[in-house]
Amino acid sequence: MPYHRSGDASAQADKLSGIVEESDLYEGFAPHVETSEIKTLDFYNQPKPSGKEPALRSYTEIQQLLQQGKKRDVKNILRENSWPINSPIRAQLWPMLCGQHLTKQQMLDGFYWEMVHQVFGTTELSEKPIMLPAFVDATHCLPYHLTSTGRAVADRIVNVLGYDCPDITYSPVLYPITSILLHFMSEEEAYMCLAGLVGSKEKVFINQTKLQHEVTWKTVMQIAKKHTKSAISYFQRICPGLKLERVFMDWCWWILAGLPFQHLVRIMDCYFHEGIKVLYRVALVVLNLFHKECQSNNEWSPDNIKNDIGNALIKFCKKIPVSPAKLLHAAFSIRGLSTQYISRIFIKTEMLLKSRSVLNSGSKQLIKSRSSDNLPTSQSQVNIQMMSHTLTIREGEKSPGHRAIAMGVYPIHNLKSQVCKNEDLFTLWSWLPVRITMYQPVLLYTTEEHGCSLTTFYVRVEQHEPTLLMIKTCNNEVFGAYCSSRWFERNVKDDKGQRQAYFGTGETFLFSLYPERAKYPWVGIEGDKDLGHSSELFMAADSKMITIGGGEGQAIWMDENIRFGKTDGCKTFNNPPLCPSGDFEIRVLEVYGFVGI
Repeated sequence: MPYHRSGDASAQADKLSGIVEESDLYEGFAPHVETSEIKTLDFYNQPKPSGKEPALRSYTEIQQLLQQGKKRDVKNILRENSWPINSPIRAQLWPMLCGQHLTKQQMLDGFYWEMVHQVFGTTELSEKPIMLPAFVDATHCLPYHLTSTGRAVADRIVNVLGYDCPDITYSPVLYPITSILLHFMSEEEAYMCLAGLVGSKEKVFINQTKLQHEVTWKTVMQIAKKHTKSAISYFQRICPGLKLERVFMDWCWWILAGLPFQHLVRIMDCYFHEGIKVLYRVALVVLNLFHKECQSNNEWSPDNIKNDIGNALIKFCKKIPVSPAKLLHAAFSIRGLSTQYISRIFIKTEMLLKSRSVLNSGSKQLIKSRSSDNLPTSQSQVNIQMMSHTLTIREGEKSPGHRAIAMGVYPIHNLKSQVCKNEDLFTLWSWLPVRITMYQPVLLYTTEEHGCSLTTFYVRVEQHEPTLLMIKTCNNEVFGAYCSSRWFERNVKDDKGQRQAYFGTGETFLFSLYPERAKYPWVGIEGDKDLGHSSELFMAADSKMITIGGGEGQAIWMDENIRFGKTDGCKTFNNPPLCPSGDFEIRVLEVYGFVGI
């Protein structure tokens, strides 16, 4: 159903975006949208733009940039171009943006409808209500402006996605995202977009387990404590007994359930390309704007909000006093909020939650809870039991590695390492993140077979994440590192176009197996204290060397010929030198990846 603006609505939309557009751009909604419900917002005291505004960029221009790999240019365009609320560009733009994240082989035409037939026995849309999957939050099935038919279509898409992706155990935002997509495209296209977002490996878009959901809101809370200090202090001052956790648990609903649809659509333009970090930024701006309004607007006085700040935030968002363009400008103007910084906070929070879960649970509870722990499939526990007859180590063995195997860790007895013995492998396996132990390890690179060349190392290893490096020196010392990020990230440039010297996350750790047996995790795991840049130097590499750990020394350094190296104590892992002499000559280097990640 095309949507045509009246003269007043046209003037308001032009005022909002600051750009005058031709009328044929205003017909972008899908047939299952009730367009009469979509109202153009008016913002008061908006200064008129001076001079001629640049024309909005076209789909073809953006498509060409993506094909050329110029993702940074695309990012800037999406942030700056205020396409009208119902511009038809999104019918092409959003599927293209979401499609770039697909990791499966390109789905054949008709795939979705075959899935629909498998799930429902027909492709006809049922007139009866469809029971939604368990991962959906029934209180937040936001339809926005979909018609009753559009809502039924959204129900069907979510069911098919749940059938195709059984690992999704909790995802309250998935339904609202589905509804938003359906405003601009067909049912099949919306499903393909969701498949790209859910399956993305490079960026996070949609949380799919309760653990991820909890880690995310706690990450937003930690970031807010640093970047919106005044707002947080104000809320805690007017509500001395306020538990911030209760406020931040609903952070995503400030955006998805609170903001006007026009703001939401512009946020989605950026979100479908950049990921969930866009929502983090918007949430911080919401907090700051709300804080300012509380100080100047009686509607948000302390007496009116102190009993329910969370609900007040959502109400405020419905009346947010800035345009979509200003909201995004403020969001992307926040400094010090890099992807790496967010990733470090996220990993740190995730590891703390997991460690508490282990401490507070018995072994049976631990095994039972793994389905929400990002394991390969929702049937992982059944698969473990089926494979248990292949395990060579049974319950009752003494070493921690043996206990890990007995609890159901993926069998590793087939590994034939030239670096360490089987009992050392079992110990090392017990130190890995639980979700990683479910994957089959595979030898990616060894100096015994592939030669001593850093170039060959990169060719064989750089696209794998994570990797496990094991070094045996000519003095028979054995040590190494679990590296959480791809070595390819040595080539990744930041927002300024510069290569970052260090990369990686706090899941990286060092280990020593001989003569000492010890694990050296990231120092940041111990608490929430900011330990500074020197404690976050996880991985670095170029054409001449590889480094793991930094700050007053390098925990592991290897030269370009993978022959000589050195090891020092460093601030990142608070480790001693991993071999007594400090300098070492490499006898064997082995690097393992994990199949299926």
